[in-house]
Amino acid sequence: MAGRTGAQHLGDALKARGTEVVFGLPGVHNLPLWEALADTGIRIVGVRHEQTAGYAADGYARATGKLGVALVTTGPGAANTLGAVGEAMASAAPVLVVATDIPSTLKRPGVVRGVLHETSDQQAMFAPVTKAGFTVHRADQIGTTVHRAARLALMPQTGPVYLGIPTDYLRETTPPREPPAPPAERVLDLPDLARAADVLSSAKRPLIWAGGGALRSDAGEAIGKLAERLAAPVITTFAARGLLPVDHPCLAPNPVHTPEVGELWDEADVVLAIGTDFDGLMTQNWLMPAPPKLVAINVDAFDAAKNYKPDITLVGDARRVVESLRPASRPGLEDLTVRLASIGRRVRRRIRTEEPQAADFLSTLEEVLPESSMLVTDMCVAGYWVGGFHRVRAPRKLAYPMGWGTLGYGFPASLGAAATGSGRVVCVTGDGGFLYAVGDLATLAEEQLPVTVVVVDDGGYGMLRFDQDQEGLPHRGVDWDSPDFVGLARSFGVHADRVSGFGRAFRRLLSEFIESDEPNVLVVRAKLMPPVNTSPRWPRKPR
Repeated sequence: MAGRTGAQHLGDALKARGTEVVFGLPGVHNLPLWEALADTGIRIVGVRHEQTAGYAADGYARATGKLGVALVTTGPGAANTLGAVGEAMASAAPVLVVATDIPSTLKRPGVVRGVLHETSDQQAMFAPVTKAGFTVHRADQIGTTVHRAARLALMPQTGPVYLGIPTDYLRETTPPREPPAPPAERVLDLPDLARAADVLSSAKRPLIWAGGGALRSDAGEAIGKLAERLAAPVITTFAARGLLPVDHPCLAPNPVHTPEVGELWDEADVVLAIGTDFDGLMTQNWLMPAPPKLVAINVDAFDAAKNYKPDITLVGDARRVVESLRPASRPGLEDLTVRLASIGRRVRRRIRTEEPQAADFLSTLEEVLPESSMLVTDMCVAGYWVGGFHRVRAPRKLAYPMGWGTLGYGFPASLGAAATGSGRVVCVTGDGGFLYAVGDLATLAEEQLPVTVVVVDDGGYGMLRFDQDQEGLPHRGVDWDSPDFVGLARSFGVHADRVSGFGRAFRRLLSEFIESDEPNVLVVRAKLMPPVNTSPRWPRKPR
């Protein structure tokens, strides 16, 4: 290549990193990117709002473990992604946001001149919600900076990175530059490994707590073998759902918020924490007592210790460290398996008694979802039931926005997950969250993405309505008359239907919709009680 434009350098760099799909919205400043990427074979999924580009890149990243890429324009276009990028940061999704900036020839340091879409410091807007930010200062830096930014986004702990490019550099022609060499892989050197193995070997009631870092490092098989060796129950966080097969003999069948699983934590004399920071949502704002002894495996020693202080910290990739950890075997696996099965039955009976609609909903999902399907949920009552109680069959088959808790995540993230081409995606969203990105029904129809959107319409913000009811307050701002979601979807050319409740008609229609080759929307008129894994119903209360 004798000379390439800056936009072509960006396309070349993304292609060299194996990028197959990007999500974006064109603007006057970034049009050269669309022109250049068309020549690379990279698929561009054009969306109708920049927040969708960010969420779709997140959904793609969670579904694949690969880099998700969002292309947005300058100023307001870039700013529109911030909520989505914050969720990616909190959930450690590797996302690269490529945003144009005003022309370098028009920028003056420290002065906002009133150039179209100008901000005083666009990169600074992203600082609180990204791992790092880069702004290129010469056109010939674009390719090498893409490589640096992408590598950083994928480096544990993974997360979003911002890349800003003044728009005039996209058309400037420069010679190619060699990409930076990847850093050498760190040699695993863990002087405390033997001490950790001794602590686990001497435990009478060990427990494994596995978080998102364990899932992202593909540590499931190694953790499963270690759990069997220790006869230790494995509690998975929301970010680690699907880490172990649903029939694994050591898998705790429900979230730690259920009293029966919470007892496993309370009884443990040693906890092995893998790839987790013990956030407030999992620990009920740290009302769970610190374990008598804690061994932590984490890529970041600070992250491992910021909530519960470990006795031993093993810094490194979860899978590699677990594979190197060889405590002595202990008896009791059969008894543990019997107990965990009993816990699962008791919890299912209680759900059936206390919230039969939720029981019907969960049983239908388990029955009709194919093995290859991925579930993407929103911050809604139905999504909380899925996030806590759906039996996730494999890693990366559930995306649940409990990192930052961003309402409106579900539908746009499902577009990114579906763009992977790995099978049908089922999105569970509420009527409120669906309206955040309902305009991207146009994207769904245009791209013919294999998505079934289940909109649980309870006529408002159901979780907030519950909060007001609990406090004896009148409903304010939480109720509305829902639009005709079926008619709305059909107006975009998306097949849609409606049903009341989660009975036989729901089961039949959901099965038909999932088996379809086309995108579709199923509206369910129903109200659900929030599950025990939502904060107003946490069983542990401050004293």
